Amino acid sequence: MSTSSARTSKAATVPVADSYEAALQELEALVAQLDAGQLPLDQLLQRYQRGAELLAFCRERLQAVEQQIQVFEAGQTKPWDGA
Repeated sequence: MSTSSARTSKAATVPVADSYEAALQELEALVAQLDAGQLPLDQLLQRYQRGAELLAFCRERLQAVEQQIQVFEAGQTKPWDGA
């Protein structure tokens, strides 16, 4: 596989920027598959790699939201009471 086609296929599997929930749902499904321990080694590696991509995506989205909230609150973060 050439480098450009590898980049294209990888880019095609990364979730769209507005789909945090879909990425989280896919990540949860991958974790369940990995925990089951029934995957062949090559599929295990592929799913682990995809999970790492999804985790990085979710972390980036959460960080962006956190930064936006800080802007809204003029840099003053407020403790969340869970209510």
